[in-house]
Amino acid sequence: MDNKLLLAKNSLVANGFKVKIFSNRQEVKEALLKEVGLDESIAFGGSVTLNELGLYDEFKNRGNKIYWHWKADDRRAALDSAVNTDVYMTSTNALTLDGKLVNMDGTGNRVSSMIFGHKRVYVIAGRNKICKDYNEARERIRNVAAPLNAKRLNTNTPCRFTGKCNDCDSPDRMCKAEVVLHKNPTGTEIIIYIVDEDLGY
Repeated sequence: MDNKLLLAKNSLVANGFKVKIFSNRQEVKEALLKEVGLDESIAFGGSVTLNELGLYDEFKNRGNKIYWHWKADDRRAALDSAVNTDVYMTSTNALTLDGKLVNMDGTGNRVSSMIFGHKRVYVIAGRNKICKDYNEARERIRNVAAPLNAKRLNTNTPCRFTGKCNDCDSPDRMCKAEVVLHKNPTGTEIIIYIVDEDLGY
């Protein structure tokens, strides 16, 4: 196991987050299916990591009430319903060795739900999301995560074509809201699962 995972875990725990490390995606998937009850409602934030794990179908097929705007016919209705679920699941754009979560959003639903409104929030992050500090995390978002998401979503943004941030004014810009979680917010239980594999962007 890369020492960075342990260092990140220790710093996150010191900042009030609950953290577990998993060797692979199957282990984290099994843990989530075990920890979330059948009677609990679940919402997903936009996340390639969650899509790669295949968790949506697992929870839906076993009977959980689950909302994900990526899978919904009515995107707005799914986003509205997601606000009040028991459990929220997402990933993070970056987590730092000094124990911070750094995220940028276009809509804001993901970052707002990470902070407030749910009994528990699960943040699943592959080892590729670990950065030295805030500055490296921001560079990762601007020049790795955002361009890859722009290609996936076929947005009309410069980063889709250049592969790096141009601090654009495009209406399609995804980097409209930046949220840094320095500590676990009061009243929200954030559980971070770090996976010793590359997951998502």
